[in-house]
Amino acid sequence: MSQLNVLRAANYPRMPWKNGGGSTKEIARDAGDDLDSFGWRLSIADIGESGGFSTFAGYQRVITVLQGQGMMLLVDGQDTRLLLPLDSFTFSGECLVYCALFGGPILDFNLIYAPERFSARLQWLEGKQRFFSSASSVLIFSVAEQVQIKLGDSTDEVLGRHDCLQFSSNVELQEISVNGQCCVIELTPR
Repeated sequence: MSQLNVLRAANYPRMPWKNGGGSTKEIARDAGDDLDSFGWRLSIADIGESGGFSTFAGYQRVITVLQGQGMMLLVDGQDTRLLLPLDSFTFSGECLVYCALFGGPILDFNLIYAPERFSARLQWLEGKQRFFSSASSVLIFSVAEQVQIKLGDSTDEVLGRHDCLQFSSNVELQEISVNGQCCVIELTPR
């Protein structure tokens, strides 16, 4: 039976980074009690200064600047392009990554998942959009003051800035409508 949860930004628990260099607000994860046993995890990190990222061997990472002017990553010694707000970048969790901030502190949005256990799709949407998904878990993360979501024939859900709707244990094709700027993450066990 499918489950629908609205996760409010005000209730996200704050946790230390794996490397101890900062803190993260954890939005959701599939399972596990530590930072090495989950299959997927969504979080928001406060990055106040340039520095190294935690490593996550066996995971894939997708990072997006939420607030601030941007950052440049050095991934295993190679520079990336300048990452501006809502510009996603993916890399292996095993990589050695150094972040150079562009113009001051940022907030970033992180999807970390185990590709041997899950297939993942992440996309940023704006305005009125309608799509269909058969993913086991669908998460819709708001970057607007208000995002309206309609899932199939259910009643509308309204998200505030950085709130997240989590639809899990899905077993059929679902029609999903959104109105507002948001990120849609679809995850399915392999």
